[in-house]
This record gives sequence, C-alpha cells and structure tokens, in this order.
Amino acid sequence: MTIVVKIGGAALEDFATLRKCARAIAELAQDGHRVAVVHGGGSALTRMLKQLGKQSEFVGGLRVTDAETRDVALMVLGGMVNKKMVAAIQAAGMPAVGFCGGDGMSFRARRKHVRGSDLGFVGEICFAEPCWIQALWQQGGIPVLASLALGTDGEYYNVNADEMAAACASACHADALIFLTDVPGVKNADGTVIPWLNTKQADDLAAESIVSGGMLPKLQACKQALKQGVGRVRILPAAQAESLPQFYLTKIPCGTEVTCAYK
Repeated sequence: MTIVVKIGGAALEDFATLRKCARAIAELAQDGHRVAVVHGGGSALTRMLKQLGKQSEFVGGLRVTDAETRDVALMVLGGMVNKKMVAAIQAAGMPAVGFCGGDGMSFRARRKHVRGSDLGFVGEICFAEPCWIQALWQQGGIPVLASLALGTDGEYYNVNADEMAAACASACHADALIFLTDVPGVKNADGTVIPWLNTKQADDLAAESIVSGGMLPKLQACKQALKQGVGRVRILPAAQAESLPQFYLTKIPCGTEVTCAYK
C-alpha cells in the first residue's frame, strides 16, 4: 500500500514522541508499504521568529508570511526540522531522504488568499509531480517532505503542511493519509473525540466554530484528499503512534476517521 503520513505539533517537539513516530513509520516501510512523510514545524518556526523579534499572525489557521518570515521558514522547516525527522527515521532503521516541494519541481505553488486577505508568501499547491518520491521508493527509501514549494515567479512559498500532505497523497494515489497530531482527534461541542466524521459534518463543525485554528486547514485537507481519490483519511494522536502499523489490520480506538459525505 501507499501511505502518506503527516507529522506536526508535539511529535516534532518532544524527542520521545518523535522517536515513537519514526519507529512506526519505519515499521510500515519494513512491512513493504510505500511510505512518504510530510512534516510541519510551526512551533519551531514561531520560536525562531520570536528570537528574531518577529510576532506571528494567523488568519484562518494560516501564518501570514512576509519575505523575512518566508526566509526563516526555509531555514527552519527545510533545514533543521527536516533533517531532524530524517535522522529519527534512520535511527529507526530505514534510509530516509529529506527535501522540500521546491526540489526537483516536485510541487508548484500559487499565492493563497483567505477571506480576501493577502497572506504574503503563503501558497497553495497547484501542481504535483511524484516522480522523485517514486524514485526513492524504488530504492527502498522514505521521502521526508518539508512543506515549502516554488511558485511560477521563482519565489518560495510557505504551504500549510496539512495541505501539502493532501496534495502529496493525491499525487501518489495513496491508499491512506494519516495525520499524526498533538490532539486526540476532532472534538464535538462537549469536548468528546468524534471517532467517525464525514465531510459534511466537518463543514458544520467549522461553520458553528466548534473547530477552529489549526484544525480548520487540517479538515479542509482531509476533504480535499478524499475528493481526489485518497482511500482513507485518519487523524491520530502522535502519542499513540505505535498503533499506526496496525491501521489496516485492526480497529484503532483513538483518533478520528474522516469519510466522504454522500447525499
């Protein structure tokens, strides 16, 4: 099977959780699955920007990105965070190669607008070419992708990692897209995790502001992936990443499975 795993939040910040996620990813690959990893790194980026005296502003869960912020994102996401993820997977026993969407013209971006706001160098994926990912699979490696892509103007754009993961899964015709997060799943109004959620229900939760912030682009990414033919989409807590290799074999009692809404 082809499986895209998106890692973000605490999984990238806490060494023990990162190691647990890396072991689960390596086990999937050792079981014969083609695995690609897409990572975020917003907390590390926010921390570096703060050290540089820049405050972060968000619109609809997306970071407003001027040229300086974009350059810091290239350094943090494409450099430090990417290589940290590569190292963790290789420590778990599988070869991994890190790159970003701008490498090999793998992913192209265009400027993204939200609610009429110009977010600066924030992009959305408009083209994906998975040949380099497939080449790594043929050599037995695990591609590790940072969420940055080039625009037709030659500029790098910061792309929401959930959106990048959905675009990667769609381009690779993935059987599954799994989000490993620092939350237990999508919660309803009383704070209970919803085990099964269709895309219509997800839209309703967003409209009623029951979900907000970073969960908004995540649910949009789930919807986009399903719409473009990805077989299954699930949000799982990274703290329980050891259940990941059993994803298709047993019923996993944690997280939220997102499904298509049928009329």
